[in-house]
Amino acid sequence: MDLFQTGKFTSHAGLQLNWKIECDAISDDEWNCFASMIMEYEKRPFSKVVGIPRGGKKLEDALTPYATGGNHPILIVDDVWTTGTSFKEFTSIQLIEDDIKNYTWFGWCIFARTPINFHNVSALFNMPGNQNEA
Repeated sequence: MDLFQTGKFTSHAGLQLNWKIECDAISDDEWNCFASMIMEYEKRPFSKVVGIPRGGKKLEDALTPYATGGNHPILIVDDVWTTGTSFKEFTSIQLIEDDIKNYTWFGWCIFARTPINFHNVSALFNMPGNQNEA
């Protein structure tokens, strides 16, 4: 299975895509490496890690050993940022369902297909914005 695949795909937000990042191709050792890379940049403590289903669960597993517990923000993670729809939907619904709405949170993902424009989310790898935009 290839990590980067060309073809016709539909994003979570319903966008038509000409290529995708197939994170099922990433091994557990690679997820652990990504977690280690994130921790080289992320200096804020976090109480726990919550992965956005389905793509964020492997990153959640890899980052959980770094959680500090306590009354720190929650780290919310996903594999790929395309439009931010997954983060927006998950944080507006999941935080209320889990009765953690009084907690603050910040987020990380591995790949950002478009510029991140939501809350406090960072990406390890950022792709350039649309070069045809004025």
